[in-house]
Amino acid sequence: MERIVLAYSGGWDTSVAVPWLAEHYRAEVITVTLDLGQGRELDAIRQRALEAGAVNAHVLDVRTEFVAGYVLPALQAGAVYEGGYPLATALGRPLIAQKLIEIARIEGARSIAHGCRGKGNDEVRIDVSARAIDPSIQVLAPAREWQMSRTDELAYARAHGIPVSSTAAAPYSADTNLWGRSIGCGALEDPWSEPSPDVFTITTDPLSCPDQPPYLEIAFERGVPVAVNGVPMSALEAIESVATIAGHHGVGRIDMIENRVVGIKSREVYEAPAAVVLQMAHRDLESLVVTKDLARVKHALSIEYADLVYKGLWFSPVRTAIDAFVADVQQRVTGAIRLKLFKGSCRVVGRTSPFAIYDRALATYEDGDRFDHAAAPGFIRIFGLPLETASRASRASASMSAQAPPKP
Repeated sequence: MERIVLAYSGGWDTSVAVPWLAEHYRAEVITVTLDLGQGRELDAIRQRALEAGAVNAHVLDVRTEFVAGYVLPALQAGAVYEGGYPLATALGRPLIAQKLIEIARIEGARSIAHGCRGKGNDEVRIDVSARAIDPSIQVLAPAREWQMSRTDELAYARAHGIPVSSTAAAPYSADTNLWGRSIGCGALEDPWSEPSPDVFTITTDPLSCPDQPPYLEIAFERGVPVAVNGVPMSALEAIESVATIAGHHGVGRIDMIENRVVGIKSREVYEAPAAVVLQMAHRDLESLVVTKDLARVKHALSIEYADLVYKGLWFSPVRTAIDAFVADVQQRVTGAIRLKLFKGSCRVVGRTSPFAIYDRALATYEDGDRFDHAAAPGFIRIFGLPLETASRASRASASMSAQAPPKP
């Protein structure tokens, strides 16, 4: 009998996909669920998959692999899509594709499947990643085929005795991992409508946050977070710690209009307390230790990197080449950043590094100023010479035009 390996989250689409794939392809369905730090009881998800009809259900803890191989490279690259989205869901998709193919080989399956629909980003990310890893693999997307609305899916799930967490009254679709949470569908599809409080689960309403702002100190070594508030920890532990602290103070809520891969605009809501804080801290520390020109090149590449990740081109040679550039830059990104959190806001209030290019003796206006003020007039004259030369040429041209006889 044919076997299909399904990426299983335990939500609407994948729960419905188990019996649907079995019925329409006359196949045995094996599910794969990855622990990416979503904070859910995965044993319950395994049981749900089996109850839905899966013949086997794999649950894999890939948090450390996710952080080391995907999150940290994105953090160091400064990858934030369109200035807002820290790419939490997008970073998880190539790893999901990789694990699906690994399990398919173990289980003797020639097909993998996912629950993505026909106009989202994730289907592109998983399909493209899977075929980059194994061009021979068949990728199925039942939600593209069955043409059911969300309401139809709920009815199908109930008819097959499948419990689902969402209700028709609040049909939100959410995807969570340790780097952030994406929420969509339902009332959020109206870009004028403010998200209701029940949309957010990992960040506190800023109005309910503590009245006293805490300070958060994050230490980095070569671009990797290694300590929070003076406590040494792994990168995974640092991300989890920052997420807890920042989320408690309402930091990390994002509401934006986004350009999807398939060519449409969508309203997206995210919670990403760890990503928002760590990206801010890393970016500020990097600005302290790299030159102006290098920072600008790095910034331009960070935009390209974010686009590659968002579009599902993780296995692109361009991404690999940018990683090599970023790794070289990170050799100097060592030091500490102090941030202040207050009712949904986060700002850097201090930074230090043994590799700082900042020189107080050159920057100060007080005693101890070592800047050569006598060199300033000559520098200013040379610096402005192109504008001065262009201005003279422009005035000369205008004068010649004024003196020219009128045309007959």
